[in-house]
Amino acid sequence: MGSGTHPEVAALLDRSHRLGADKRTTNYGGGNTSAKVRADDPVTGEPVELLWVKGSGGDLGTLTEAGLAVLRLDRLRALVDVYPGVEREDEMVAAFDYCLHGRGGAAPSIDTAMHALVEAAHVDHLHPDAGIALATAADGPELTRRCFGDRVIWVPWRRPGFQLGLDIAAIARDNPQAIGCILGGHGITAWGATSDECEANSREIIETATRFLAEHGRPEPFGPVLPGYEPLPAERRRERAAALAPVLRGLASTDSRQAGRNLVGHFTDDPAVLDFLSRAEHPRLAALGTSCPDHFLRTKVRPLLLDLPADAPLPDVLARLRELHEAYRKDYRAYYERYARPDSPPMRGADPAIVLVPGVGMFSFGRDKQTARVAAEYYLNAINVTRGAEAVSTYAPIDEAEKFRIEYWALEEAKLQRMPKPRALAGRVALVTGAGSGIGAAIARRLAAEGACVVVADRNAEGAAAVAGEIGDTDRAVAVPVDVTDAAGVEAAFAAAALAFGGVDLVVNNAGLSISKPLLETTEADWDLQHDVMAKGSFLVSKAAARMMLDQGLGGDIVYICSKNSVVAGPSNIAYSAAKADQAHQVRLLAAELGGHGIRVNGVNPDGVVRGSGIFAGGWGAQRAAVYGVPESELGAYYAQRTLLKREVLPEHVANAVFALTGGDLSHTTGLHVPVDSGVAAAFLR
Repeated sequence: MGSGTHPEVAALLDRSHRLGADKRTTNYGGGNTSAKVRADDPVTGEPVELLWVKGSGGDLGTLTEAGLAVLRLDRLRALVDVYPGVEREDEMVAAFDYCLHGRGGAAPSIDTAMHALVEAAHVDHLHPDAGIALATAADGPELTRRCFGDRVIWVPWRRPGFQLGLDIAAIARDNPQAIGCILGGHGITAWGATSDECEANSREIIETATRFLAEHGRPEPFGPVLPGYEPLPAERRRERAAALAPVLRGLASTDSRQAGRNLVGHFTDDPAVLDFLSRAEHPRLAALGTSCPDHFLRTKVRPLLLDLPADAPLPDVLARLRELHEAYRKDYRAYYERYARPDSPPMRGADPAIVLVPGVGMFSFGRDKQTARVAAEYYLNAINVTRGAEAVSTYAPIDEAEKFRIEYWALEEAKLQRMPKPRALAGRVALVTGAGSGIGAAIARRLAAEGACVVVADRNAEGAAAVAGEIGDTDRAVAVPVDVTDAAGVEAAFAAAALAFGGVDLVVNNAGLSISKPLLETTEADWDLQHDVMAKGSFLVSKAAARMMLDQGLGGDIVYICSKNSVVAGPSNIAYSAAKADQAHQVRLLAAELGGHGIRVNGVNPDGVVRGSGIFAGGWGAQRAAVYGVPESELGAYYAQRTLLKREVLPEHVANAVFALTGGDLSHTTGLHVPVDSGVAAAFLR
């Protein structure tokens, strides 16, 4: 039997997708669902009961059959007889491997015992805001009784694991009227005889808790508005966020860059965040941190909170953020040293994952854009949880010692170690001009394929959007319309990059055009246009790039797509070749000026890129073909035959050179021009 065809498995996936679609129900990667299914053992032909359960690290909203762990239920339940007790419960995770059915699918998660030991055929474990609000309230047990009667049972805080599974199984067995439970400091678990019943019970718990909080909660749980801490107007808010993001990204990457990786940033000015930061109680509550294990694993034990009003001058804000960052690092190291044991994993870094700026919003940081964005989603959930708990009680998350046990849990460390090795450009943000077509599009695709987040910048907004969409979602690429001859437009493009990814590390000056004419036919307008786009445009882009890279303090790369024509004197090409020569010398000048800041500047000199080239398709090909007296359709072959290698140059070959310069192997190279021309002896650099 194909396991994916079993109706109960299909129902489990459908239920998971519905529950995972609503972030108020459970966040990306959070929670797990299961179904107990009878199937024939392919070895004996005898029926056997299997547990299908979301595996470690999966996401309910996007769960597939491959993301399910499949285990023999009889063997899982037999583990009760060899369970060595709560002090050694982590050993039970390794025992799950001996319960797998066949290859077992995905790696079983720590919550597998909860799903296996509860007798009901279907089980949901979720992290809804309303449920965690009750779970983190100081008088959570009494509130749970008032909210649900005996239909939902309170379970005191216990770290996820085998013992928690035993506890919940006992509650389900001893309370036949119950449909689920509130897990202190954590979330909810519900069960049912069918998939539909289980989902209905999960939703009943969530909706009942939501109504209870609305009906019994006080109207302003975060206190009155603090004068001066109100949200800035939208335009000023985004302007301030764009100015802060690169600096914060550099601070948040302090430890990670020692391992050769930058963090990627995310910004949100969600109204719930802005309201929280405008209220009198936000400093007290932010200091308490989050509670649900899935929350603080992604957000760290607490955020970094700016303690200045929204309209404080930018220099004062930057100075204070640097002070607070240093204090945060000292506090985090002290936290680690308070609770670390000899067998604890090494400290993973003392920098914050979440930075809160009153009047502006929330910045979050992670190894990639998705991780940063999800961290923000989790902290937004934590704000909602705190609001609910404070509305009916006092927010009382689990204590620091328990948070440390979760954050530096050996099982979580093992999960991190199982993650695939990052690609060469992971954690880097690239901005490529002229990336809506041709060489620029090929460069954008290649950098994204190597792990970079890419800002696809082009005067043609539709072309840029098409390339960005081809690369992937907004966690991987965003399109930004820009005319590189307009200084304000260039600054706006970099501000958009800061808001999208936290800053920029790798800039490719690729935007260009060409008008092929002899000297006497070249007009001032021809000259000015080509120099505005390539010479002036590269200058403006490099200036904005250098400013942002200096704010970040992470070094960076600037690459110029120049041309063989920057070296070789060709016929009927005065304006284009002179502009390219200007670009080529900018490489040398900026390499000399910016090297002390760890910013490398290099160039690529292509030639004869006909197929796939936006410049050639825009009329340049016809003009050059006329100069050389060949049909335009044969121009690429003509260029190839005059080279040493006799090979045609394509946009992808230029992209390869950009990656070679920026991918890490040439980390000590700056001021270099790499020819990508299949060998033109006249263009050899001397």
